[in-house]
Amino acid sequence: MDILPLWIISLLCILQYTYAQNKCPDVMQQILKDGFHRDLLIKINLGIFDEGIRNCTVATKVHLPRGLYVDPYELISLQKYNLTEALVISDNIDLEVPEYLATDITVLVYMKPDSECQFCFKALLPLHCRYHRPTKDDGRIFTVLQSPEILISCQKTFLSVDCLQETEIEAPCSQQSINMCRWDSLKLKNVKKLKLQIPVGFNHHLTLVCAGTLITTILCSSLILSSLYKHGHFFFVQGSL
Repeated sequence: MDILPLWIISLLCILQYTYAQNKCPDVMQQILKDGFHRDLLIKINLGIFDEGIRNCTVATKVHLPRGLYVDPYELISLQKYNLTEALVISDNIDLEVPEYLATDITVLVYMKPDSECQFCFKALLPLHCRYHRPTKDDGRIFTVLQSPEILISCQKTFLSVDCLQETEIEAPCSQQSINMCRWDSLKLKNVKKLKLQIPVGFNHHLTLVCAGTLITTILCSSLILSSLYKHGHFFFVQGSL
């Protein structure tokens, strides 16, 4: 009678271990904040109950449509404070161009262990919305953020073969490293695309906005010139030939 519960417990442990090894990672992505400045929160549950997974490096490759962009200078600042570690793969990111002149951007974000989940990783990527053309309708324009690509680099394989993509990827080992590492791309489940609403203006407000901008510019310029004329000190130097 005392041996039977031990067999049951052993069987349950074996089944749980087998299920955990065959369970593909589960990814959740969420947009935080509103307006033109957002934060993309990505969490991944590897579903592996093995302490060795903490020695692996997990990253996510985020593909941004031309309506969104990241600020490379902001990423450098966040890296100094150990908040976000990301590497922009695309070249020549113009922070000023509108959406219709921009191109897609790819960012490699290195994930960190999640303190709320023992075998989970998370990353926070600041995003910015580009200006769009004015709309004739209700002023609502949407852009779609595709599912991220999750990469993992380990000295040994913890995941089931069924959860790995067929191709391997070479990418920098970290943001500050020039060495290249071999990454396995993971098959994900329950990943939904994100649909973001971006603020835009109305076509019938174009004349009012242009007029207001012109009047404000003339008024401010006049005040600056008037202040310089009253309080400024001017010296005229006559040059000799």
